[in-house]
Amino acid sequence: MEKVNLLDFDRQGLREFFAQLGEKPYRAEQVMKWIYHHLEDNFENMTDVGKALRAKLEASCYIGPPKTMFDKGAADGTHKWLLGMDGGNAVEAVYIPEPTRGTLCVSSQVGCGLNCQFCSTATQGFNRNLATSEIIGQMWVAAKYLGNVTHQNRRITNVVMMGMGEPLLNFDNVVHAMSLMRDDLGFGLASKRVTLSTAGLVPMIDKLSEAIDVSLAVSLHAANDELRTELVPLNKRYPIAELTAACQRWIARKPRTSITFEYTLMKGVNDQPEHARQLIKFMRRLPTCKVNLIPFNPFPGTRFERSEPDVIRAFQTQLLNANILTMLRRTRGDDIDAACGQLKGQVLDRTRRQAEFQKRLAEDAAHAA
Repeated sequence: MEKVNLLDFDRQGLREFFAQLGEKPYRAEQVMKWIYHHLEDNFENMTDVGKALRAKLEASCYIGPPKTMFDKGAADGTHKWLLGMDGGNAVEAVYIPEPTRGTLCVSSQVGCGLNCQFCSTATQGFNRNLATSEIIGQMWVAAKYLGNVTHQNRRITNVVMMGMGEPLLNFDNVVHAMSLMRDDLGFGLASKRVTLSTAGLVPMIDKLSEAIDVSLAVSLHAANDELRTELVPLNKRYPIAELTAACQRWIARKPRTSITFEYTLMKGVNDQPEHARQLIKFMRRLPTCKVNLIPFNPFPGTRFERSEPDVIRAFQTQLLNANILTMLRRTRGDDIDAACGQLKGQVLDRTRRQAEFQKRLAEDAAHAA
């Protein structure tokens, strides 16, 4: 019988698996603490688990986080892992340390199928969804490397599902992984410290609000339909009016929470005063929410450029003067391509998008010559 990866189970799933083995549910919780509190992947080292059960576990299952292909640190303390999956695929996870917290950015898919025009990951196309073990495994690997101790020395205080992929298109596996992030027997993070970022899959936003208590971020990037459809093609299916209504329903169900709207500033594209006015009008419909401004992170072959610093400051000031809570994200990890929008693992591309992108790069270079 093929061995089962225990990282694929949340607490309830693990209890059910142990019941199938003829074991008491509390044994599952003992093992779960070893996995996530002690970051142990060897059953023999689980000293309060009986020898007979350890042998049974060794025969029927394993604890299999993704394999680290390489990891790299940036000058600002940011750290990136390239984690190997099956068939030569890989994803990236990034840790961003700050004085008061440490944030881990986690991927949910190998590649992404949404084709957002300003995102590096979009150039490789979509390969497949990640399993629960491959999602929570990214956090397990980072926690082990960083010396994270749940409930004590928390090096990872926040997790954002903002890496490669659209999390809501891998709904069940992402929800199971986030439940492990939140579970006291898992990594024990509070609901406000686990954030899912979506490009605006309206039906799944409603489903998420009913499934788990986490924070929500929405990749907005433009507050008028024409421009947003150009930047985020998903907007054609779920335009801004529908997205706004879904966000209002989220707030109605979770009145103590706030949604963060991510807005990547690109030179001459969405950074002008009229764009700020459109964003202000949009935010008036969601007065308890906030804006996170993100300077664009260039990557080879992109037609977009980062807005000038004075333009970024003027845009932020315009929002603040309208009493819109607005933060400006400091660019991190540029020297290791770990910044937002640059998560692009070395993966097998099963679409033609990467080939077309490389062809366009070659044609541009030829014209420049």
